[in-house]
Amino acid sequence: MREEESEEKKGFFEFIARDQVRLSDGLEALATQVVDALVEVHRRLGPGHPERVYENALCYEFDLRQITYSRQVPVRVMYKGKDVGDSIVDVLVADLIVLELKAVEQLSPTHRAQLGSYLVALNLQLGFLANFNVALMKDGIKRVIRTVSK
Repeated sequence: MREEESEEKKGFFEFIARDQVRLSDGLEALATQVVDALVEVHRRLGPGHPERVYENALCYEFDLRQITYSRQVPVRVMYKGKDVGDSIVDVLVADLIVLELKAVEQLSPTHRAQLGSYLVALNLQLGFLANFNVALMKDGIKRVIRTVSK
């Protein structure tokens, strides 16, 4: 389990969902592989299944592509130095990219905040919110980048 840093240590963060922040070439390459896998799963299954079905299919696709991942990763949540429980990340790719999978009518600001909380807790920069309940997967993928505000 990973532990969230204290407010004093982590500073202030801005969550953005646009491609204006430069990521390392390796992270960008991995992100491209992740998006390709998301699109492939949606292309084969289409909308209308529960989230767990998409998670199973996506992890199988990662296996086929030899992409390392962990499923249902517990993330310790601390409040004023006290462990108050765990949140669960759907899929953590190569210990670098958080995936929050949804099968909902539409994504909400709460979904983005959930992903943002995971990025902060795990001290990671990149995550994807993926909603499979769309006609075209490109419309269901939201890229979220955590940057430290100056």
